[in-house]
Amino acid sequence: MDLPLSLWARAIGTRGGFDPYAHLEEQLGRTIDRASFDARRRALYEERMQGQAARPGVSAYLETARTLGIRVGLASSSGRSWVEGYLRQLGLFGFFSCIRTADDVSVVKPDPELYLSALCALEAPPALAVAFEDSPNGALAAIRAGMVCVTVPNSITAMLSFPDGIARRLSSMGDVPLSELLAGL
Repeated sequence: MDLPLSLWARAIGTRGGFDPYAHLEEQLGRTIDRASFDARRRALYEERMQGQAARPGVSAYLETARTLGIRVGLASSSGRSWVEGYLRQLGLFGFFSCIRTADDVSVVKPDPELYLSALCALEAPPALAVAFEDSPNGALAAIRAGMVCVTVPNSITAMLSFPDGIARRLSSMGDVPLSELLAGL
C-alpha cells in the first residue's frame, strides 16, 4: 500500500482536504471498519503525545511576547478541546489572549476566516500581525488574511512546498530570538 506525502499533505493544517479511510479502502479494494481504525489511530496518537514538550523556542517566544506586551492569539483548524487540552498539557494555555479553532468558524485553513476572527478578537490590523505557521495550508490562510507569515515547518512539513509570500522561514524558533526576528520583519 502506498500513501504519498503529496496526497497526505492535502490534509495537513486543514480539514476535508483528504480522506485517509477512503484512500485505504481504495488501496485494499474493500471497505474497512472506520470506527475501529479511528479509535486505534486516536489511541496511538495519544500515546505518542504523552510527555511531549513544546517545540524548541516556543516557550521562549511566548515569554518574550508577554514581556514585550504583545498579545498572542492562536488560530487552529483543529477542535477546541484538542487545542486547549494540549496547551494545558504543555503549560502554554495562559499565554494566549484569544484562541480560535475549527469550532469557531464555518471554514478552516487555507481560508483566512480563523485568522480574521483571531485578529478581530485581538483588535489587531492584519498588516501589524505576524503568523507563525508549520503547514502550507496555514501559511496560505495567514497570507490571505493579510498577515506577515513566518514558517516554522515540522519534520513532515519541511518537505512540502509553501506558498509564495512567506516573510521568513525558520528551522526552529530556538534559532532566532523573537525580538531579533521582529526587528528584521
